[in-house]
Amino acid sequence: MSSQPDIPLLIPRHPDMPAMRRQRIALLAGVVVVFWLVLQLFATILLPFVAAAGVAYFLDPLAGRLTRAGMPRGLAALLLVILLIAAVLLFLLLFYPLILAQLGLLITRLPEYAGMLRQAAMTVMARLQDRLGADFVNARLRELVGSQAGNMLSFLATAASRLLGGGFAIFNALTLLVVTPVVSFYLLRDWPRVIAKLDTWLPRRYEGVIRAQAREVDRILSAWVRGQALCCLALALYYTLALTLVGLDLGLLVGLAAGLLSFIPYVGSIVGLVTALGLALAQFPSWWGVAAVAAVFFVGQILEGYVIYPRFLGDRVELPAVWVIFALFAGGAAFGFLGVLLAVPVTATIGVLARFWLRRYLTSPLYLDPPGPPLSSAP
Repeated sequence: MSSQPDIPLLIPRHPDMPAMRRQRIALLAGVVVVFWLVLQLFATILLPFVAAAGVAYFLDPLAGRLTRAGMPRGLAALLLVILLIAAVLLFLLLFYPLILAQLGLLITRLPEYAGMLRQAAMTVMARLQDRLGADFVNARLRELVGSQAGNMLSFLATAASRLLGGGFAIFNALTLLVVTPVVSFYLLRDWPRVIAKLDTWLPRRYEGVIRAQAREVDRILSAWVRGQALCCLALALYYTLALTLVGLDLGLLVGLAAGLLSFIPYVGSIVGLVTALGLALAQFPSWWGVAAVAAVFFVGQILEGYVIYPRFLGDRVELPAVWVIFALFAGGAAFGFLGVLLAVPVTATIGVLARFWLRRYLTSPLYLDPPGPPLSSAP
């Protein structure tokens, strides 16, 4: 029996392959353009729906556990949304009077703080004049610096009021409070069906790859969102209690702000430390109070770096701090508070896709193809 030489099997290329590739590129570009246009046109009304999607995503694992325990999905969704509303109302009932009282205290003391800041600036300028001479620091410059330092707090208070008024208008606040719980319930109830429906729309040729990347995005995003929320709550509780115990008058406000701003890496601790030290310098007559406030944030950094973040986040989050900071500020600049909510999911998705395409590049002939023979000189 004669043997025939092995002939390599060549898979014929589909004649419409270039057209299919152009269609895929056009479809992807169209999805991106439509997504961008939707954000541009409906940014003012999308906030409750995006917040509801975040709430449903956050509560989905708990709803899944209750469903596996025998509770109907709709009842589990309703129970979780009611518990979340009750927790928010309980927080408002417990802390709203204290926060309101401390805000009134802050407004009352703003002129005093402005005067102290002006006096400190004038003292510094006087010392500079003594050391550098009157030619370098004249009286007019001293007066200018003192007046501007005194007006700084008034400017910050005005900017904060404008920010709150622009970002949380009455209509947006009402829609956020009314629409978000309702939409959260429906999204949480229908979450498995929505995911299953989207799964049926995947192109059959790439469904495995898309599912794998979607699972990776979900792993990173869920670790960041749920872990970061728990970290922020833990830090807010610690800073609030610790600053109140050391006797800082506005410790509740500073502690809550430092903890809740910790979802932006380094921003919460830096803002809280600078604010608390400034208030401590204005309040305490000795340096012991200032040292106690500084010790609170020193211990807070140790707890944050070695206890809280390793416990709730660990090494599961592959979102570099620089990416998160840039994404949050870029999203806020482009779409306001809606952009802040969408910043981390978009960043997580881009990071997963970038790593996927980098792995493909590192295993492709474009990277692995060895260089050609060196050009030899003619004899």
